[in-house]
Amino acid sequence: MVKASGRCGRLRGVGPHRKIRARGRAGGREANRIIDAMSDKPLVGVVMGSKTDYEVLVAAVEILRALEIPHEARIVSAHRTPDRLFSYAETARARGLRVIIAGAGGAAHLPGMLAAKTLVPVLGVPVAATQLNGLDALLSIVQMPKGVPVGTMAIGKPGAANAALLAAEILAATDAELYERLAAWRAARTQEVLDQKVGEESAG
Repeated sequence: MVKASGRCGRLRGVGPHRKIRARGRAGGREANRIIDAMSDKPLVGVVMGSKTDYEVLVAAVEILRALEIPHEARIVSAHRTPDRLFSYAETARARGLRVIIAGAGGAAHLPGMLAAKTLVPVLGVPVAATQLNGLDALLSIVQMPKGVPVGTMAIGKPGAANAALLAAEILAATDAELYERLAAWRAARTQEVLDQKVGEESAG
């Protein structure tokens, strides 16, 4: 189950990996945060233009959780909340983010605008949100002008999952323990294929 906070734009998963951190009033302002303990100091930001995009970006979140990479998920719309977008991008490095995964559909300006406002690497995930089935988003994200790169993934959940894996590889370049977890994850996928049998093999 996923809830979205209109106040701060954070997506908050409710499940065994989450816990209520604070509830009540603090400093005259209501505090009601549900925080993943692993993500108090996120290294990867997962952002999307709307709550519905989480159906795709959850594939990235699942990989980040499996690899124990601290992360956060937030709703940041390029067109409806441009000030939030600029603030998120401009503060990303200072807050410790090392990679940003941005999913968007349609005109898909979110990844490119984030990349324009930060030097933190941005990985764009095209989302199929219109009758063009994500092709419009793919072309928008991949056609960035020289000087403002965005690493463009495949359309949909496969692209979201690969974005998380590429983020992990970027981080693993300077994190030996993460490198070992990533290597083990990859080895497990190889073993899954080796264990598959069809036809006469499965009968034997």
